[in-house]
Amino acid sequence: MVNKLHSETARFLNELDHTPGRQIWCNFWDSHITYERSYLARLQYVHNNALHHQLVIRATDYRWCSAAWFERVASPAFQKVLASFKTDKLRVLDDYIPFKLE
Repeated sequence: MVNKLHSETARFLNELDHTPGRQIWCNFWDSHITYERSYLARLQYVHNNALHHQLVIRATDYRWCSAAWFERVASPAFQKVLASFKTDKLRVLDDYIPFKLE
């Protein structure tokens, strides 16, 4: 299902931009997270990914991420717990190359 979704949306976007063959989807994988600490570290990573790639100044400014929602809804105590998780040791494949949509 994911393969079909990626193929069809990539073709559609490339037709809109007149850029046949451009890679839209860089990677996808699923993993089974079995430990709470692992989940929290990855949630912290996801919330800060746009910041890491210098797309925004604050993670909450990235409109396609749950970081702003989390800041509004999560308790201050839970926000503090999540912020304590370091993400520099995570082994997350990330070959993201930014491009501009025009």
